[in-house]
Amino acid sequence: MRILTAILLSSAAFAAEYTIDPSHSGASFGVRHMMVSTVRGHFSKVTGKVAYDPNNLAASKVEASVDVSTIDTREPKRDAHLKSPDFFDVANFPKITFTATKISGTPAELTIVGDLTIRGVTKSVTLTGELSSPMKDPWGMQRCSLEISGKIKRSEFGLTWNQALEMGGVLVSDEVKLTVSAQAVAAVPAAA
Repeated sequence: MRILTAILLSSAAFAAEYTIDPSHSGASFGVRHMMVSTVRGHFSKVTGKVAYDPNNLAASKVEASVDVSTIDTREPKRDAHLKSPDFFDVANFPKITFTATKISGTPAELTIVGDLTIRGVTKSVTLTGELSSPMKDPWGMQRCSLEISGKIKRSEFGLTWNQALEMGGVLVSDEVKLTVSAQAVAAVPAAA
């Protein structure tokens, strides 16, 4: 999810290469269930790399990947169904990927346009969010974090499984709300 690309943008004083820290990052989603409530899920393994130039935001680059097998909706049977060919088809499409094609705005009001690939289908999506200022962690590494979100239609990515409800409507909404919370660390220790 392109969301991750924004994660690494920062107002650092120099161009830097960052790596998404999987142990402090994740991607989540929400869909309407039975037209009544929102069911939320989480992917716990997000990885990727970012090249960020604070002097030329447009030249920044981001690539991110989500391990679909880490999906967790707090219901094992539902998780198994989501991994099946009815939805993500994890056996054939184990990753969701995002590559930023345009990054603009400011750290407080960031816009990222990029190519999101789910089940082998790639679509351009626009995400918005906020990027924290970089900081030095207790181990001398430079880190930044990002919270970014957007909406997609799952049917555009081949996730079309559904059931009609007797009273009208469908079991699972087409619209999916995405959120990525990511932390990234510079590839080299921050300058003293």
